[in-house]
Amino acid sequence: MESNVKLTKLAECAGCGAKVGAGVLAELLGDLEVLEDPDLLVGFDRSDDASVYRISDDLAIVQTVDFFPPITDDPYTFGQIAAANAMSDVYAMGGEPKLALNIMAVPADLPREAVHGILRGGYEKAREAGVIISGGHSIIDREPKYGLSVTGFVRPDRVLTNSGAKPGDVLFLTKPLGTGILTTAAKVGMTAAEDHARALEMMKKLNRDARDIMVKYHVHACTDVTGFGLLGHSTEMAQGSGVEIHIESEKVPVLPGTEALAKMGILPEGMYRNRNFAQNAVEEGGTELALQDMFYDPQTSGGLLIAVDPADADALENELKSKVPEAARIGTVRTYSGGKRIFLHA
Repeated sequence: MESNVKLTKLAECAGCGAKVGAGVLAELLGDLEVLEDPDLLVGFDRSDDASVYRISDDLAIVQTVDFFPPITDDPYTFGQIAAANAMSDVYAMGGEPKLALNIMAVPADLPREAVHGILRGGYEKAREAGVIISGGHSIIDREPKYGLSVTGFVRPDRVLTNSGAKPGDVLFLTKPLGTGILTTAAKVGMTAAEDHARALEMMKKLNRDARDIMVKYHVHACTDVTGFGLLGHSTEMAQGSGVEIHIESEKVPVLPGTEALAKMGILPEGMYRNRNFAQNAVEEGGTELALQDMFYDPQTSGGLLIAVDPADADALENELKSKVPEAARIGTVRTYSGGKRIFLHA
């Protein structure tokens, strides 16, 4: 029997909304010296989703770690979402996750059945992905937190990063936005039950199908849209690739109920951090404020943002529709003309 403890009441922030802001994080990491190694293909200096280390000409390992406070009160669902979110970084790099380690912090008085529920959710989601959880580490803390350190594999010549987008590329987003706003509103009972349930289902969904499809095509860049929101992650992609990104605002998929809550000002704290980080790079282009807020909304276990060669865009879109029906074509990549990096088109 699961505990009826209210997990979200035990934490100040929820899910990926608890992440340190992108701008602050860059400052904290900026002057750290890193051991140089030609086999380190992707490190933290790239603002990417995971690190990649080459083992041989045919094999590289992908490593990532992600954990956060509860995004929902149900322990089992929280465990599922945290695990799906952690594995997403490997999928975003074009890799296949294989091994994982638990990372857990729990209050000393958290009921045993709640702790078991979190772990069971994580293990079952990992098993769905074909990932073995082989151990981990836990500590006592005032706030519960859970996630995974994940190791996967990828061919060195097929690594996808967030800095490879090219002018002409077509952009796809594989999950709708709104999880930060909807879960924030749910804490105070302002989210309709069906809208909250839909958000939880999206967060539990693996990005495996999207990854398996995209690697068949000429994808130049990819990142998963999580704590920095669509515009935060788009800004990192544009800056890292030396391009500008144009987004058709009305084509961006959004979870039901999100827009009404955004118009009421029901917004997570992380949205404001994301806006502070990215807004100087964004030309809003007449896009209404509520929609902008939704684009800055920190996502938990969000979808993949894919930049694909225009020659493959239609084929990728058609195949995505069969297994990832929420995916949408949302914009294009263009040559950088100076000034702003992100352009919203109402």
